[in-house]
Amino acid sequence: MTEPAAIALQTQIQGNKPQPTLLCLHGHPGSGDCMSIFTEALSRRFRTLAPDLRGYGNSKAPGSFAMEDHLTDLEALLEREQVEDFYLLGWSLGGILAMELALRDAQSNGPNRVKGIVLIATAACPRSNHPATGWTEDLLTGVAGLINAASPGAQWNIELFGKRSLFRYLVRQQTPATYRYLAQYALPAYLQTSRWANKALNDALTSRYNRLEDLAEITCPGLMLVGENDCHITARSSLETAQHLPHCQSKVYSDVAHLFPWEIPQQVVADIQAWLDKTMV
Repeated sequence: MTEPAAIALQTQIQGNKPQPTLLCLHGHPGSGDCMSIFTEALSRRFRTLAPDLRGYGNSKAPGSFAMEDHLTDLEALLEREQVEDFYLLGWSLGGILAMELALRDAQSNGPNRVKGIVLIATAACPRSNHPATGWTEDLLTGVAGLINAASPGAQWNIELFGKRSLFRYLVRQQTPATYRYLAQYALPAYLQTSRWANKALNDALTSRYNRLEDLAEITCPGLMLVGENDCHITARSSLETAQHLPHCQSKVYSDVAHLFPWEIPQQVVADIQAWLDKTMV
């Protein structure tokens, strides 16, 4: 079977080319817009690339695809932007793709291009302990989401609907600021995620994705950031991944969940900046 051709990913680029490159990869559902929590701050020192992955945002999928096709697209993006070496930052699914790119780099015959990897709410063998849910929570989530889109961060909506909806599993600190992030980034990303992207992820999960034993090949510095109450990708599975990476530090944030960069954005960005500063010395 012929390998599918790469597609040109819609990509938000900030910073100037002489700066080191930071490739920022979003989760599912997601888009390059979702990564602005990182790129707006980090583009002062890095040239940040934040693509919409295939089947997400404005990068339309021509049809069914496999998770490996994301890597083909990302390699084409790096070539198009003439990136010789780079740092990786991946959130959730984006973290899995970041590890896959780092593995490709480690297994190549040329010099290693990946200089460091920041992993957020992700795992090489992802496990979930999400509680079972029913139609009532689905309905409340829809109502909370629609009201939040019309009136972002309204406290009455958070109290009446949000805290009883599925949002309570995504964020622990259900503040107006966090709900404004959900309205600005999460809802549009959800609506723009294609059925092909959903299928590709479901196929990967069904195959029991597990790359733990291969992580020893990734020898660049790593940072794993973890939400203590993440039930989508458990803190335990994230820390297990960090332990399998030869040079990876980890940090666990208390009382936050899977979307913790939108719960405690200043702390998360400051920790990433501090780690990058130390790594680049």
